[in-house]
This record gives sequence, C-alpha cells and structure tokens, in this order.
Amino acid sequence: MEGREVNDTNGLQHEEEEKEECGVILEIPLGIAAETFDFKKTVCSHGLFAMSPNQWDPLSYTFSRPLRLRHHSDSESDFTSVMVSISHPSNLPHSLLVRVHGTRSLTPQNRESLVTQVLRMLRLSDADEMNIREFRKIIAMGEGEEFDWMKGFSGRVFRSPTLFEDMVKCILLCNCQWSRTLSMARALCELQLELQFHSSSCTKAQQTDMNNFIPKTPVGKESQKRKGRVSSASSNLSTKLLVTKMDWDEVDTCLTMVDTRIKRENLTPNFSINSIEDNSCGICKSCVGPSGIQSLQQTQCKRIWNFPSPWELANLDERFLSKRCGLGYRAGRIIKLSQGIVEGRIPMRELEQVCNGGSLNSYNELADQLKEIDGFGPFTRANVLMCMGFYHVIPADSETVRHIKQVHAKNSTIQTVHKHIEEIYGKYTPLQFLAYWTELWHFYEQRFGKFYEMPCSEYKLITASNMRNKGSCKIKRAKIS
Repeated sequence: MEGREVNDTNGLQHEEEEKEECGVILEIPLGIAAETFDFKKTVCSHGLFAMSPNQWDPLSYTFSRPLRLRHHSDSESDFTSVMVSISHPSNLPHSLLVRVHGTRSLTPQNRESLVTQVLRMLRLSDADEMNIREFRKIIAMGEGEEFDWMKGFSGRVFRSPTLFEDMVKCILLCNCQWSRTLSMARALCELQLELQFHSSSCTKAQQTDMNNFIPKTPVGKESQKRKGRVSSASSNLSTKLLVTKMDWDEVDTCLTMVDTRIKRENLTPNFSINSIEDNSCGICKSCVGPSGIQSLQQTQCKRIWNFPSPWELANLDERFLSKRCGLGYRAGRIIKLSQGIVEGRIPMRELEQVCNGGSLNSYNELADQLKEIDGFGPFTRANVLMCMGFYHVIPADSETVRHIKQVHAKNSTIQTVHKHIEEIYGKYTPLQFLAYWTELWHFYEQRFGKFYEMPCSEYKLITASNMRNKGSCKIKRAKIS
C-alpha cells in the first residue's frame, strides 16, 4: 500500500456517529498490502504488542490503545490522547477500521496524524511492503521444513506509534526478566496518568506542599550493582513534581476508575467498547470476570492512560522516576533521552523520516548517532534500528544464544553468537532479522500457542525459562545494553 495515497485522502472513506457511544470511524484502505497483510499476526508478531498501553483482544481480534493528537501544530508538547480501536473485519478484506472513541469529529490534520500512527505500528508503507515481498520470495525459493513454516509468518513486525516509545521500550528490554519489562512499561503509563492529572488540576497554592508526597507503585528489586548507579541528583522533588495529599486522593480515585475492567456488549468489529486499562489482562473478554464491570465512561474520569512523552519525562527527578516505576538505572537513561529530544539535540523528526525507507547505507550513520545516547549499546541500538526498518542486524542477547543452542545445536556464547548468526541467517541478507524472528516466534508458539489467541494475563509467562525442557542446558545471562 502506498502510504502517501492514504495520507493524501486522510485515510478516510467514511465517518459515522454511533448512537450508543460518541465516536468516529475511519476506514483505511490497504491497497496492494491486502495481498500480504494479516492483521492478527502483524499485531502479535513482537513482544512490544504486549507492553502497556497496548491491548489486544484475542476473541474479537481487536487492538486498542491511546494515540496522541496535537492541539497546535507548532507545539509538539501540546497534545491530547484519544482512545482508538483497530480491526480488520472479514467483510472488509481490503480495509482497516479505526474507531476513535469519545469524539464526534476530527480535523483533517488529526485524521492524518492518526492514520500515520496506525500505519507506523502495522508497517504499512512502501518500504515495508517491498521487504515483505522480498522475504517471501526468498522463502518461496527454499526447500525443506524450515521454509514451509516460515511461509506462515506475516513478514511485518509490530512496533509503537512513535520512535520515542520504541526507544524507551527497547531500554526496558535490557538485563531483566520479561515480567519485569511488562511491569516497568505499565508503571510508566500509570505515571503518565498521574502527570496528566497533576498538570491539569494543581493550582499554584497547591504546588507548595510536598510533605505528604508518596510514590504509588511498588518498586521491583534491583541488584546492588544497579542501586549503586542511581544518580545522586537532589532528592528535593518539589522542583520536579509537586502534588499535595488532596491531589493524591483524587489521583487514587482516578486510577481506580482506570484500572476497572471493561465489559463489552459484543465481540463484533463495530467497536462497541468504551475504553481500556487493567493490569496484565486489559480489556479482552477472555480475561474479564463474570461480575458486572463498570465502563470508564460511566465513571467521571475523562483522562486516558498513555505512554509518557519526552516532554512529560524530561524534567522528572531521576531518583523519583527510578523508584516510582521500578526502573533502576534505566531511569537516568530515559530522562537523558527525553531531555535530548526536548532540547533538540536528538533530531527525532529526521530519525522518524528514516523509518519510512532508510537505505542500508544510512545504517552505520544512524548507529553512530544512537551510540552517542547514554545507554544505547549494541543490543539496544540494533533493536531500535530494527524498529526503524533495518533487518540485516540481529539484536543478540542471552535469548539468542539459547535459541541457537537449542534449535541449531551450536555451542554458542555471547562472544561467538554473531559468528553463528552469520552462518545460519546470512542466506537471508538483508532480511536476516525477519528470518531469525520468524524462527524464534515459531518455536515460542509451539510452546505457548498462538499469541493472538492468548489471554493478556498470560503474557508474563512467555519467557525463555519456560521454554527449557527438563535437562536442557542453562545459559549464563550476560549483561547487554
């Protein structure tokens, strides 16, 4: 599909108002991508889809999350969040339906912004389509069982609506268990709601009392080494985030409303849901209990829980962010990244443009740029560049070593893994990552089942430790960044 054609028409075929719920429906044509596109496999193709604020319903095959719309085109920090739900109905094989909740109309600029974010997440660009067709061509020419099950891969690897969110989530993937990664992402979204509440409700008089300030989310344990690396920044949080006891009582009420599970009236793709958010099980009906559940709209909480922006994180105190979200040493890296973007030292617009079809020649230059950002080591850089559309470098960590040992019977280590990667996946150049990820995802699904059918409450179980058979060798974890 030509992304430009979608954007030129604002990706809009029709808008309609629902009697039961205020909302706008956008129909985005898939174009030639309809031949290769599989919605459920595309969304559930990478662990990023399981990280807050993303929500996947395995019964209706509907993806939901908040997306941002700017209030003013000249101010990147002035935005609002809207809840959207995306589906690919069987009666519309050549289109996606995007429901925007809680609004009766959208400006042309807002429609274009929403479509751009949707296309980015689902990799519906000319460059993505070219990569998919090239990868499938390589697979079609191969012989053997390996190539047979690779043919079932969608070829698209899910990513976030913005590069910043991808970058932060790649940081969260480093040096910790998958359940911890999910917890940190959720805590950042909880914090975003609190910051949103704070910015809209605190008066100058209220911004003088920090005596009763208490971070709300329990913090996961960090190793002693990690603890020693937390910055010695001032612990006086009154210059960073100012909330009174009265504010926190209101925040508690708001968070309780947001954490209430949502009851759906039906599972058809007409987007009859009201809103989302919960811990690990989100809104999918397969995770919802039988008792009556109050919808977010039935409460009086109008704010939407989203992933924080760089403007919301840049001025936070490092020790507060580390403790509040259980980030450990990652807090400093995320704050520095946010500050670099806000201050213009990290050119996000230019980097985002590369996502729309950067050449291999620009990879090294981009890798050098990312290398200058604190905490962006080889593993994190390779993951970020994969999210940007470069597939010839495979991010290698202990999971890669485990996979090569168990599947390819090579005595691999973190020191030799890149050599083995080249031996195994070199024939797929320049799409080595797609081959590796297709293979890895295939063996994970053999163990855990289809991810697009899995309840959200089970995402934390998708770990390498649960992949090991009795008696299989254990892999020593190596620090990566």
